[in-house]
Amino acid sequence: MKTIQSLKDFQQMDVEKVARAVEADAGHALPGLRQSLREAATGVVGRMTTPEQIAKRRGRPAGSAKASTKVLTTLRLAPDVLAALRASGPGWQTRASEALRADLEAGRL
Repeated sequence: MKTIQSLKDFQQMDVEKVARAVEADAGHALPGLRQSLREAATGVVGRMTTPEQIAKRRGRPAGSAKASTKVLTTLRLAPDVLAALRASGPGWQTRASEALRADLEAGRL
C-alpha cells in the first residue's frame, strides 16, 4: 500500500482499500471507519497538519509569560523541617521563601 505523504494523496486514497487494511490490522470490522475516512478525505472532519505547521505553533506566544522572578536551587533541609513545611499544604515553598526573606530583612540571617 502506498504511503500517504500529502493532502492530495489523502484525498485520492481508495477508502475501501485503506479500510480493509486497517480492519485487517485490527483483526475485526470497525463500525464507521469507511464513513470517517470519506469525511476526512473530503475535509468534512479533521484537518491535516504538516510538521512545519506544528513546529510553528508549538509553545506559548513570545512575550505571553512573565519573566521568572525566582531561581531554581537545591537546598538541603533536615527531614523534620521539610516534613513540617510540606504538611502546611499547598504553597509551602512560597511561605518558606517569605519566612527566609523576613529573617533576612530583620537581620536574623
